[in-house]
Amino acid sequence: MKNSQLYKGSLNTIIMKLLEEKGRMYGYEITQKVKEITKGELNITEGALYPALHKLEAEGLLDVEVEKVDNRLRKYYKLTEKGTTETVNRLAELEEFIKNMQTIVNPKLSY
Repeated sequence: MKNSQLYKGSLNTIIMKLLEEKGRMYGYEITQKVKEITKGELNITEGALYPALHKLEAEGLLDVEVEKVDNRLRKYYKLTEKGTTETVNRLAELEEFIKNMQTIVNPKLSY
């Protein structure tokens, strides 16, 4: 499932979920955490990650903090209050979508 179209529609929710759990993260850290969690099955490219982060920031869902680390500036992203609320909503929506997809793909297992 490497770089599948299926996860691209969920990228914002994935980012928001990680930030909800970790508090704040920088871009490369997000990509590596997703790779670790999925045992290398999902690889988020910089070309997908940074536009998503910028969009979430523009929507008021993320704040950015810039810190100097090893003589370089690093941007850390964290959820705003609005972002925290929206994360709950998007996760509920994603769970419902997954449940519906499971029902379609394997109706014998549905409850």
